[in-house]
Amino acid sequence: MKTLKDVISLKFKTSESEGVIFHGEGQQGDYITLELKKAKLVLNLNLGINQLGSIFGHTSVTTGSLLDDHHWHSIIIERHGRNINLTLDRHMQHFRTNGEFDYLDLDYEITFGGMPFSGKPSSNSRKNFKGCMESINYNGNNITDLAKRKKLEPSNVGNLSFSCVEPHTVPVFFNATSYLEVPGRPSQDVFSVSFFFRTWNPNGLLLFSNFADDLGNVEIDINEGKVSVHINVTQVKRNRIDISS
Repeated sequence: MKTLKDVISLKFKTSESEGVIFHGEGQQGDYITLELKKAKLVLNLNLGINQLGSIFGHTSVTTGSLLDDHHWHSIIIERHGRNINLTLDRHMQHFRTNGEFDYLDLDYEITFGGMPFSGKPSSNSRKNFKGCMESINYNGNNITDLAKRKKLEPSNVGNLSFSCVEPHTVPVFFNATSYLEVPGRPSQDVFSVSFFFRTWNPNGLLLFSNFADDLGNVEIDINEGKVSVHINVTQVKRNRIDISS
């Protein structure tokens, strides 16, 4: 199909930082790809090749961050010729595509959740989406409903389930006066800890532990929005290590 206007909308949630959300391409060099890269949303678009080649018409826009938080995020792409409105979670970004063409000419199938292997290097290196999508709408077509009623030809490839499995994680809420204390392991010579956290506060203590035999302590905190690790060791000359990120 050859379109002057497009409206694409959907909601997604995932814990993966990489994955193709949807993709379409044509024989004239046209393509549109929406994907997650390093937990950011990237839209790649080209409305066709001219004498200068496809690179001149290629347009790439990045928006958002930390989208692998397993929360629902909404996307709306509105295109009228070369004018694009990209809306992520109600934050709209307007841009104009490169090149000189106004029509998006897609000859092959549009795929949601992945990219068909075409033999091109670009298709081989991209990961399929892993997570949940809902309310997929492409130019007025309710793709989610059509897929569920098996009204799409060709239909889904691989296993699709029309439900969203929640991750088996139990969050803990701290109210700035509470804390969680767990027993130490004094016979271990390795200290290892990992956790996810979310807060609006720019400062706060995340973890503190004394080492056994008065050998020092370790502290992880948030200081002005940055995570800092402080390690104090009592029995060496360089007795303090500070790491901030």
